[in-house]
Amino acid sequence: MAIEAVTDDTFEQVVLRSAEPVVVEIWAPWCGPCRLIAPALEEAATEFQGRVRFVKLNIDENEGMPRTYGVQAMPTLLLFKNGNLVSNRVGAFPKTRMVSWIKDHV
Repeated sequence: MAIEAVTDDTFEQVVLRSAEPVVVEIWAPWCGPCRLIAPALEEAATEFQGRVRFVKLNIDENEGMPRTYGVQAMPTLLLFKNGNLVSNRVGAFPKTRMVSWIKDHV
């Protein structure tokens, strides 16, 4: 399952107006830990397909939303439900912890 890219301009429509929960990864191409968790995110996106939407926001190209949500480190995962931020995680962590974190909030 491909994780779609969002921008500051599409964030409201794709994330905040989504009927399903959304996991947003704030990342950058040069971020080592971001590359480290990419496979786990892809696997989680497949596992939750049809129940949770997964998107990525490149912080180098989009500074507005990360600033709005106080992102200070990468990768940062934000979990939105009904347009509201319900949880966030910072740093790389294994897929099992990622899946558990998502299940706890959806």
